[in-house]
Amino acid sequence: MKNYTITVNGNVYDVVVEEGASTGAPAPAAPKAAPKAAPKAAAPKAAGGAGSIKVEAGAAGKVFKVETSVGQALKAGDTVVILEAMKMEIPVVAPQDGTVASIDVAVGDAVEAGALLATLN
Repeated sequence: MKNYTITVNGNVYDVVVEEGASTGAPAPAAPKAAPKAAPKAAAPKAAGGAGSIKVEAGAAGKVFKVETSVGQALKAGDTVVILEAMKMEIPVVAPQDGTVASIDVAVGDAVEAGALLATLN
């Protein structure tokens, strides 16, 4: 079984999908999934390490654009990273005021819901 969190028009749904359940119909071909991307060593990080405020992905997707850089001051609600999922651009915003301490992803990285994208101080 796989658990997914889906947001539709601002409503969050937790969905459980059971694989291999027999309904009498022929089983569809298994979907092809891209392998999880390994963390990129070249992702820009602050020399002092990660900050204490975590910026995490709200949904699974692919990093479409990194809107900030290490050392940049942000206000709560400023866009840090934009994810792309199902042809939609999803902004991930700073949860509170702070300074970007690390960017932990690069454009093109595949991320799961809850994955650490950046940290703030």
